[in-house]
Amino acid sequence: MHLLSAIFNTVIPIFICVSVGYIWAKRNVPYDTDMVTRLVTSVAVPCLIIETFATVNLNQDVLMQMGLAALISMAIFAIFAACLLKICKLDKKIYLPSMIFPNTGNIGLPICMLIFGPTGLALGIGYFTVSSVLGFIFGPAITAGNMSIGGLLRVPLIWAALGAIFITITDMELPVWVVRSLKLLGTLAIPMMLITLGTSLADLKIDALGRSASLSVLRIGMGVVVGWGLAELMAFEGAVRGVLIIQCAMPVAVFNYLFAQMYKLHPAEVAGTVFISTLLSFLTLPALLWFVLI
Repeated sequence: MHLLSAIFNTVIPIFICVSVGYIWAKRNVPYDTDMVTRLVTSVAVPCLIIETFATVNLNQDVLMQMGLAALISMAIFAIFAACLLKICKLDKKIYLPSMIFPNTGNIGLPICMLIFGPTGLALGIGYFTVSSVLGFIFGPAITAGNMSIGGLLRVPLIWAALGAIFITITDMELPVWVVRSLKLLGTLAIPMMLITLGTSLADLKIDALGRSASLSVLRIGMGVVVGWGLAELMAFEGAVRGVLIIQCAMPVAVFNYLFAQMYKLHPAEVAGTVFISTLLSFLTLPALLWFVLI
């Protein structure tokens, strides 16, 4: 009963927040997605990262292992998906980023926080930071064939991650007023990410549903297998094991669609993988949480 309660109390709040955004957009109520996205990624998420690492007492070695696991998992995703796309004769520029980069922010972080508390959030942020950095580097590189390191240095997330690492390594204690300010701003991140995900899903123009459905099943299934395998290989237990599996098994990240839209590479087909994989993740989330909690 406790397990079912934990699953229910995690799935329903996430579903409600996403539904608010979806219904909001479907009712044609104005929602400045660009402004909210910029506010969340430039202010709220960086504050959440620094505040979490400043207040959660987490072993540095564990965080390093999570970061390493994130790197390895995405390398495996890239190799496996590239081979499969080649066999199926599908364009890697269109589909490969969707298979590599899961939605570890909008959906992954809330799940990690609701299931494992502040420790889970810190571990989830560790994975999310690595996946986001790799996504902003290699997403455009795969889609458009170019890479902008200069542009990456202008992403606040990167500097927040470096600041969080410095705080963790040096055991720095921030003033109370700084921590409280970061906490207030950071609390915007998770609900606004979920609501924005809902509005984004409502606005997607979808194409090639059959192919999108197949790739969505592959994304989530591959994530579960790779996450579980890495957790076993690296002898992860408890929250570390659970967070790794959860983050690996997340659906296609929305920014993959944004890159496809930006470079005019069949965005409607990428939108299909985002929408269907997100819907599939909600349907399979109870089973996934049962798996990580047993």
